[in-house]
Amino acid sequence: MWKPTRISEHGRVTIPKEFRDTYDISAGDEIVWMDTDDGILATKRTHTGGRGMLVPDDATETEREAVAAELKQRLDRRRDSNYKDG
Repeated sequence: MWKPTRISEHGRVTIPKEFRDTYDISAGDEIVWMDTDDGILATKRTHTGGRGMLVPDDATETEREAVAAELKQRLDRRRDSNYKDG
């Protein structure tokens, strides 16, 4: 599937509805633009919460929340590093 679009004078581009529907893109979603050997790659940035990570059965709710917060920070740092130049 391909669809041509135009860039506005402010650098805005409309993502065609077929692509928004197929890739579940909606208002507020982030799109990451990457320079590749084949040209520009645009992809929806996904956020994961680390579900399924193991925590000891006897961990308190406070300990579980602390583990979840630490995991989120680690995932955010790793995810952000994937999108940096170079």
